[in-house]
Amino acid sequence: MTDYTPIQQYPAPQAAPPRNGLGTAGFVLGLVGLVFSPIPFVGVVAWPLVVLGLILSAVGLARVRAGKATNKGLSIAGIIVSVLGLVVSILWVVVIGSAISDVKEQADQKHTIVYSVSGTAKTADIDYSTFEQAASVKSEAGAAVPWTKTVEATGIYVGAFTATTGENGGSVTCKVVVDGKEVKTATASGEYAVASCTGF
Repeated sequence: MTDYTPIQQYPAPQAAPPRNGLGTAGFVLGLVGLVFSPIPFVGVVAWPLVVLGLILSAVGLARVRAGKATNKGLSIAGIIVSVLGLVVSILWVVVIGSAISDVKEQADQKHTIVYSVSGTAKTADIDYSTFEQAASVKSEAGAAVPWTKTVEATGIYVGAFTATTGENGGSVTCKVVVDGKEVKTATASGEYAVASCTGF
């Protein structure tokens, strides 16, 4: 009688599960960074998110090429959204830097403001803004018409200028010229009429 030794069957070795975690995490971080990047001030949070998303997505794609991961599409999408978020973040830095530079330039800029009053009235009561240290208003009662005054202003300013006829009436025209360009003019006539060149 022949003895048969049973053949032992061993289970086939299981393939290692795909390592998709980094590619997926890179996509999520890149997407969140892209959403935050165009939002002013909040966009600062986008910088680390998109950079980390780009790195993780690139590592995820390398794992796909090495055969250790299977989420090639998600890794490529992570790289794309991370790069887009990075571009938007850089654009915001350029825009904000330019705005700050413009504001600083305007704050240091000097302006020459020329006030003038003309018309048929012999005299007028005149009020005008000066910008020597802080914005203030000076008044000249019964000033002879025509009348002109030049003042200097530095930075951003808002001015007021009025000319008022007296009891003898007549007409007055106020005019404001800033750095050689006429910015405001108004005319009024009659007794105690007010020509207002305010808000320039």
